[in-house]
Amino acid sequence: MCMTDPVHTSPKESMMTISKEILDELLKGVEHSEDLPGDAGLVRELRIRLMERMLGAELTAHLGYEEGQEAPSGQPNRRNGSTPKVLKGEDGELPVAVPRDRDSSFEPSWC
Repeated sequence: MCMTDPVHTSPKESMMTISKEILDELLKGVEHSEDLPGDAGLVRELRIRLMERMLGAELTAHLGYEEGQEAPSGQPNRRNGSTPKVLKGEDGELPVAVPRDRDSSFEPSWC
């Protein structure tokens, strides 16, 4: 992934800046401005994927190991799939996959 040159921006600015190439790839196939918002729009899809990424990161922090890696020795809790949920908000409903852990101790910060 190509971000802006970190020499000329702060780390926060680097993370917040999306390169032209990434933006072009995201917008590939978008022919009309109506394709961005709405039930099947790009913005909705980005919100769903961002929420799922954040939930995955929270579970990683909760369990203490990255997805796809072995759990630390002595760590009995493990990832255990996901549960589909629908988040309701000002922008409508978003179906997200909320990750689970085996002992059900994971509670996302937004719950």
